[in-house]
Amino acid sequence: MRKKNNPNWFSIGMDAWALAAESNMVIAMRMGALAFGGPSAVKEAERMVAEKVSANMALGADLLTGKLGTSPEQIVSGSIAHYSRRVTANRRRLGW
Repeated sequence: MRKKNNPNWFSIGMDAWALAAESNMVIAMRMGALAFGGPSAVKEAERMVAEKVSANMALGADLLTGKLGTSPEQIVSGSIAHYSRRVTANRRRLGW
């Protein structure tokens, strides 16, 4: 999923749905990894928090600099694309 130049609300809704579905897969995989406990679970928990802080700061910077666009549709679509890249990377890293 990538940022679209002229997104419409239907495509934004579909992208948001896809992001939610993929996010739930990542949450389930992470819960499994955390349930085992031990040093690898601690490392995963730390990574999870660091990734969330980093992603939110990067999105804020993109929003403030206008990188996401100017229309509400562009901003929402760009935000979804921003998080989708990170969620997809985590899904692949965790094994699906």
